[in-house]
Amino acid sequence: MTPPARPLGRTAPAGPPRLTYPEVGATRTPQALPGGYHHLRHRTLVGHGRGAFEAAGTAVTTWRMHRAAGTRLRADAVRAAPGVRVRVALGLGPLEYGVPCEVVWTAYERTRTGFAYGTLPGHAEIGEEAFVVDMAPDGSVWFTVTAFSRPGRWFTRLAGPLVPVAQRWYARRLGRTVRRVARG
Repeated sequence: MTPPARPLGRTAPAGPPRLTYPEVGATRTPQALPGGYHHLRHRTLVGHGRGAFEAAGTAVTTWRMHRAAGTRLRADAVRAAPGVRVRVALGLGPLEYGVPCEVVWTAYERTRTGFAYGTLPGHAEIGEEAFVVDMAPDGSVWFTVTAFSRPGRWFTRLAGPLVPVAQRWYARRLGRTVRRVARG
């Protein structure tokens, strides 16, 4: 399924630049991600029908997907909306590492639900990541992770090719999580 060329849902209001990259909202049109970044696209079939779509979309936009996949997440709101700040963390106790993000766009549509967040200062990467649930005309329900990123800290530059491998692993994990939620 090719995403539409028009923007999806609402976009964050203009304000002082807080995000760490200039291409804010570029994941709305994943076929034209900006150059100079590593690109990630991962698509998972999660179910079939309106019930699967609603369950998957709710899991994505209420942070349940992240939490069920094993990350700790703190957000300024219970549901994704432009401008909502999010901190996603992995690890335990003193080994926990959290990264700050901000929701930059959302989609709450009849056959498309999701959001994207972008990196804020302090994040290990620079870029944007979108999590979208689509229902195709045949009723199949798909979850897609689309991202563009590049190293933002010395340790992610040092990790080099391991970072995209970790990102792809996490996208697959999220896909399995959303599939489990959509199937009840």
